[in-house]
Amino acid sequence: MKPVKLSKQEIQEKISLIFSSNPSPKQIKKIKKLAMSKNIKLGNFRKKFCKKCYNLFNSNNSEIRIKKPYKIIKCRNCNYINRYKLKTN
Repeated sequence: MKPVKLSKQEIQEKISLIFSSNPSPKQIKKIKKLAMSKNIKLGNFRKKFCKKCYNLFNSNNSEIRIKKPYKIIKCRNCNYINRYKLKTN
């Protein structure tokens, strides 16, 4: 059997559908692979999970700090530090 090929739009719909529920790290890893295969940007979804262990961030498993140009999110699950640049006006 041939695997079903999905279009970019179908993959984007699938990504938003999965993120609307509470995805597991395995599902997030699959989403990231799908997005990379079709060159789709995850946008704001990219900042909702840890880059290393793929767990969703919430108040129980993350620490958020803001130091001038960066938003620093420390994952309490794997202790990885995710840094995102803040927009300055």
